[in-house]
Amino acid sequence: MTWAEMLPLIFLAVMGLSLLAYVVLDGYDLGVGLLLPLATSQEQKDTMISSIGPFWDANETWLVLGVGVLLVAFPMAHGLVLQALYLPVALMLIGLILRGVAFDFRVKAPPRYLPFWNRAFFMGSLLASASQGWMLGSYITGFDNGRLGLAFSLGIAFTLPAAYVLLGAGWLIMKTEGDLQAHAVRWARRVLWPVGAALVAISAATPLVNPAVVDKWFGVPEVFALAPIPLSCAAAFFAVRWVVTHPGVVRAGHGWVVFASTVLIFVLAFFGLAYSIYPDIVIGRMTVWEAAISTGSLTVIFVGVAITLPMIIVYTIYMYRVFWGKARALTYN
Repeated sequence: MTWAEMLPLIFLAVMGLSLLAYVVLDGYDLGVGLLLPLATSQEQKDTMISSIGPFWDANETWLVLGVGVLLVAFPMAHGLVLQALYLPVALMLIGLILRGVAFDFRVKAPPRYLPFWNRAFFMGSLLASASQGWMLGSYITGFDNGRLGLAFSLGIAFTLPAAYVLLGAGWLIMKTEGDLQAHAVRWARRVLWPVGAALVAISAATPLVNPAVVDKWFGVPEVFALAPIPLSCAAAFFAVRWVVTHPGVVRAGHGWVVFASTVLIFVLAFFGLAYSIYPDIVIGRMTVWEAAISTGSLTVIFVGVAITLPMIIVYTIYMYRVFWGKARALTYN
């Protein structure tokens, strides 16, 4: 493979890594936002916000990087995708802005306004996560506006927030203790089976909305080579179930298994989707090489990405190491 053929694949990998990192990292703090109304006291809500406080803003950097790579390296694909998803993208941005405003105002506003900003944080989380689910469903269907395509997009618009809730509950199990941790275990247990059923239903429906998936997954020998993906997802699912149905496992310090197993499901689902659509970047319309700009321009941009991406990775790892540990109620002096 020549450099000109490989370079678009490198940028595709960077974009995929950025979006996967965003979904996992911002996914858990969106999940915490969705769980906020279920907390039984203001102290618990403050602790939930504190658990994501040092991380949530930096997590969104990955979204900026992923969309930025799409814009500069694949501008034609960027135009098609954003044109088709203009409304849900706008709603997602409104949700993210509302979350940011609510995060700051809830700790500085007078106590009588605190419930309002708690609800605003929840609504921002719900709007952002549901919009992301709709965008994902619409993308998988090739932006099909027929009944089946719209029903599929709507299904993922419900499923992704529920998956974020499971991810957020896993995060709280790791980062909190006492009554709040016990609540997080119950929240994870309640949402686990609905998420599992929804994921199975979506996996079964995907070949209907994207027939090209059938040959890639159910041909021979592909069906045997790809079998570890669904089997690993099933193993991760039942690992979560084991932990949340055995409180002693959490008390013994193994609650992290819930978060790690949920992350594994997200990662495997991402790679399954990437395999299903490759080499298209816009399904059924444009391959990665057709969407890429000239090799000379990509080479120049590659230098910048080669410098920026490691810095973001190192900063992210350092930030999580510094602020790791159990969360306490968020306060401003």
